[in-house]
Amino acid sequence: MDLVVPSPQSEQQQQEEEVALEHISRMLMEEEEEVMDGHDHPALLHVQQSLEQAAGAERQCASISSMDLLNMAFVRGREEASKLLPREHRLVISAEPDNGARASKLMATAEDEAGVRDMIARMMASDCQLPSEEMEGLRAMNKNNTSSRQQRRQVDMRTLLVRCAQAVDDGGRGARELLRQVRQHASPAGDATQRLAHCFAAALEARLAGGAGMISPPRHRPARSEFLMAYRVFVATCCFEKVAFTFANTAICRAAAGSSRLHVVDYGLHLGFQWPDLLRRLAVRDDPPEVTITLIDRPQPGFRPARHIEETGRSLSNYARDLGVPFNFRAIAAARWDTVRIEELAGAVLAVNSLLKLETLADDSVVVDRPSPRDRVLAGIRTMRPAVFTHGVVNGFCGNSSFFLTRFREALFYYSAVFDVLDATMPRASHHRQLLERHVLGPCAINVVACEGRHRTDRFDSYRQWQLRSRRAGLKQLPLDRDDVDKVRDEVIRKQRYHRDFVIHQDRACLLQGWKGRILYAHSTWVADHDTPHSL
Repeated sequence: MDLVVPSPQSEQQQQEEEVALEHISRMLMEEEEEVMDGHDHPALLHVQQSLEQAAGAERQCASISSMDLLNMAFVRGREEASKLLPREHRLVISAEPDNGARASKLMATAEDEAGVRDMIARMMASDCQLPSEEMEGLRAMNKNNTSSRQQRRQVDMRTLLVRCAQAVDDGGRGARELLRQVRQHASPAGDATQRLAHCFAAALEARLAGGAGMISPPRHRPARSEFLMAYRVFVATCCFEKVAFTFANTAICRAAAGSSRLHVVDYGLHLGFQWPDLLRRLAVRDDPPEVTITLIDRPQPGFRPARHIEETGRSLSNYARDLGVPFNFRAIAAARWDTVRIEELAGAVLAVNSLLKLETLADDSVVVDRPSPRDRVLAGIRTMRPAVFTHGVVNGFCGNSSFFLTRFREALFYYSAVFDVLDATMPRASHHRQLLERHVLGPCAINVVACEGRHRTDRFDSYRQWQLRSRRAGLKQLPLDRDDVDKVRDEVIRKQRYHRDFVIHQDRACLLQGWKGRILYAHSTWVADHDTPHSL
């Protein structure tokens, strides 16, 4: 397994890995002090206190509920799986001065990491599916939960939230009183609208507190094993991830038909859960091709910038070995994806994959230089001339609007669908649902609502805007086979018995996923357009 870290700080990071453990510990303690510097601002403490109170309410609700079952959670497409894991698992290196305590923590962490690796292996082997009896129990409980839902709408919460956003945009005049009214009717343990209001109230309060400069991550993050279990429940009960994987892998297998070598370049870490399905498809061939996966992701903080990518590579290598598929894995940790150059493999069919990741790159609205990083990455993909480029995007809910109120309304509309999915598919008292709402949905909403400029990391175009951008970069969209749409609908939606309100549509050459008519994701396939020069 190859590791490449094309970063100007790579040599320094390698040197830092060789220093003594005590020196590293002191550095981490200093880093922790820098992170906490400025976090005692009164406004921020007020926001943090409200979030802690919300978490306490969730725990209290979970402890007294008669339906203390697993819950399922919908996450904004995948973004993934990468967001479901902590940025850095700092227990690997202890800041404790006591050697005995440090050794105990290191041993505990090693055991935890071994447990996580075992869990990932089991999830790959089971395709992230839950046991049938557990799924039946969840479906039965959800039916009971559905019958108990009440439409208590004494207050038009969405209108109240928009009025509050207008007050915040107006300089904060009257915003506190409107926030108080919102919180009176909001609850982190209520129905979809109450949870939506709770999430957006925290986001508006963060904007009032000063935006990006006043936001800090939660003080206590769940263990990685908890995130993995929440992700497993999500995939088993929400079809968005499974449809995306099935669509992309079908296109890649078609492109690799008859070839003895396949090279897949994947942008963004998804814990590798897309690729066991591809490896299983290739393993049934009489002579499985040699598969190389090059995974590109951003460096993680700390002294092992590609640790999570390496872990994914080890898990996939073990799985491929069990299937009898020749396999190679390459990891590239790069802060700038547009500078990455992929080595060609002689005689290999090249496939490029990106699932909900390119929208995290800066676009024209925040980059003065032209073209933007996302345009340069698309142009780079054209230069690779892949046999197929499979691209999945969020159907932009807040676009690139620099107008706060426009962005707020569109985000509110999008997250209304998100929380409705949650409420329709999972019990309300689930620990996994609460974990995802607090550590995934909450931070995403806060980023969209509270942050501006470069601090706003997620900027979603509509899928039609992505089509125009891709064509401008010199890519040509492939037609969508109707049989592929029917196959995805049959294999994923019907056979795995997902909720009837999940929808799959076709818009010319795009496969669309949504909920109750609201299109949330789009998937398409592309190749380099040899006849038309790109305009970048």
